[in-house]
Amino acid sequence: MASSAHAIVLGNEKGGTGKSTTAMHIIVSLLHQGCRVGSVDLDARQGTLTRYVENRRATASRKGLALSWPAHEVVAASGDVDADAQAFRQVLGRLAPFNDFVVIDCPGHDHPLSRLGHNFADTLITPLNDSFIDLDNLADVEPESFAIRKPSRYAEMVWEERKRRMLRDRGSIDWVVLRNRLSHLDARNKRRVGDVLNQLADRIGYRVVPGMTERVIYRELFLDGLTLLDVMADGSGVDVTMSHLAARQELRDLMESLNLPMPAAAAQARD
Repeated sequence: MASSAHAIVLGNEKGGTGKSTTAMHIIVSLLHQGCRVGSVDLDARQGTLTRYVENRRATASRKGLALSWPAHEVVAASGDVDADAQAFRQVLGRLAPFNDFVVIDCPGHDHPLSRLGHNFADTLITPLNDSFIDLDNLADVEPESFAIRKPSRYAEMVWEERKRRMLRDRGSIDWVVLRNRLSHLDARNKRRVGDVLNQLADRIGYRVVPGMTERVIYRELFLDGLTLLDVMADGSGVDVTMSHLAARQELRDLMESLNLPMPAAAAQARD
């Protein structure tokens, strides 16, 4: 990008994996650490991240809360690939010089805008529900032996965009696969999914980190545009439960595992 802003891209080719929820929690976590954050919604048709930000602004106004939000922009697909690419680059040109991070939410399907978003990623986060249905987004798995037949079309797309990124600016993409909605039970299916993910990691070049467990509290926060960090702040009026505490630790572990390059001011504030 045009400045040192670090691009965090949320992407896969399957919906319903908690992509936008994860994006918003990462955004607010960075804001709470004193970072300047921009965000881009490349999935204008679904628009979940955009509505999340709009709900957050409305809640701050309605309830008089001192909430912060990202500098948010939307790139809507027009059907003209070149025009869409130009619009995306213009948005990055506006956001990158004035932010430490730019978080980009991609469509949950193959689209030229999604490919372009992946190409600009410094950190690529692919959330997956912990099932073989979602694992199919990464690889074709043999049903009896659970051997990996071949990488999926999405994995091949990421590989292609990594090569294009290297040719474009010699940059690299840190690909993180996020195991969302993990069951608390050590079920056989959970172990098998984990085994296949670990086998595939070295083959196609990602690292696996734990994400957010299936908790009702994440889904309940969307309408108010809030995150777990907001409801646990002093003066929020929320009765904090063990579920909140466990979820906060999940979020802390997630942010730590991303290994993001924190700006000096944010790092000092955190210390």
